[in-house]
Amino acid sequence: MNLDALPQDVLKEILALTEAKAKLDVREKAQDNFMAFAHHVYDNFIEGRHHRIIAEKLERVARGELKRLIINMPPRHSKSELSSYLMPAWFLGRNPKLKIIQATHNTELAVRFGRKVRDLIADQIYRDIFPKTTLKEDSKSAGRWMTDKGGEYFAAGVGAAMTGRGADLLIIDDPHSEQDALSEGAFDNAYEWYTSGPRQRLQPGGSIIVVMTRWGKTDLTGRLIKAQSQDILADQWEVVEFPAIMPSGDPLWPEFWSKEALLGIRGSLPLQKWSAQWQQQPTSDGSAIIRREWWKDWEKEEVPNLSYILQAYDTAFSKKESADYSAITTWGVFKPDEDSPDNIILLDAKRGRWSFPELKQTAWEEHEYWEPDMVLVEARATGQPLIDEFRLRGIPAVGWAPAGRSGGRDKVSRMNMVAPLFEAGVVWAKLSERFAEEVIEEVTSFPHGENDDFCDSMTLALMRFRQGGFVALEGEQQDEEDTTSRKLEYY
Repeated sequence: MNLDALPQDVLKEILALTEAKAKLDVREKAQDNFMAFAHHVYDNFIEGRHHRIIAEKLERVARGELKRLIINMPPRHSKSELSSYLMPAWFLGRNPKLKIIQATHNTELAVRFGRKVRDLIADQIYRDIFPKTTLKEDSKSAGRWMTDKGGEYFAAGVGAAMTGRGADLLIIDDPHSEQDALSEGAFDNAYEWYTSGPRQRLQPGGSIIVVMTRWGKTDLTGRLIKAQSQDILADQWEVVEFPAIMPSGDPLWPEFWSKEALLGIRGSLPLQKWSAQWQQQPTSDGSAIIRREWWKDWEKEEVPNLSYILQAYDTAFSKKESADYSAITTWGVFKPDEDSPDNIILLDAKRGRWSFPELKQTAWEEHEYWEPDMVLVEARATGQPLIDEFRLRGIPAVGWAPAGRSGGRDKVSRMNMVAPLFEAGVVWAKLSERFAEEVIEEVTSFPHGENDDFCDSMTLALMRFRQGGFVALEGEQQDEEDTTSRKLEYY
């Protein structure tokens, strides 16, 4: 078509129709597609893969296909912007009759988000997408307002009363605060509030979305997951977990966070907090085989006078970011005082994804520094080649498969075999050292933690100590034949 030949009024009409069609296309897409809506109302929204996954889940909730959803994600990854701002606005746009209860850890924050949602709905940019959703003129309080179609929005903090309120959609955004993490009772209170209040406010057929950072095994996510496992009639949740650093080693949101920045945060936090809040892998001393408080703290600056040093290697196959780590722990036998029995102290720990040449170089450096009396290498993966390399250098390394007459070749059995040493209070570490914190965090997390390489190296060393007769527990009978076969003359 030759547009130049058309009259001006016709051209204006074509242009107006084209613009109207484009607006309709944007409207239709944003009404059905959560990410399209987010980009329309939120300038310069930096989209990540996790946002697209969340959007797909929310769209299933909107279509009635998903009724119980938990999303666990780290701080500063658009959690609240999605769950407390864009999410309720989008749901009310699709259904202006919807009754929403929006909760977060305190009422002031909940009301602040309520104000943002209210103001967005009143904005023309929102009305371009959802022209049928408007606010009721006489009900515009920041934390409690209605649409002119009978929809309701109610903002509440954890612990707030909800009597008389009903919800078609319950959204809970970060029900716990930093203060809650200091008290197990706070987690109990939050769950009691949830079961006494919000859960009972849900209308038949209603949906619940919980979006939160993990804080501990008994936080709201932990309690809800536990409840569903104990009763098949309880709410059954679809759970999505987003660690800040993925198992591949890449950032969850590389468009916003660099790996270096995330590693800087990891290095600045206690590992327990990093594991829970940033990696969504909380640990629980209560469920641990070896409890955190069983480790004894060596508070002196100098290393104790050692009678024996052992170095244990748990090696991996490759240096790929998806591979297991190789781990090296160094341990010493000492007497805390003249009359006490032998105790054990963690002297050092290193872990990395090393190529075999890098592993060898690290091993030589560790051996040269500590001059261990025994080098113990688990005889698997690159363990046997490393043993051969040690022996070529004249170092009598021992290939060791932790087993014996007491059995226990699997990891859990090994951990249970060394746990009595910790209960007896004979295992020490300088708790202020970063390497000790890393080992203790991993051991406390076992068997549900992200890694277990330090666990393998540790159990390798402690089983050798115990089975070799270096450490005996009070009241424990020694098998003469078994002990003499493991004396230092082994070399």
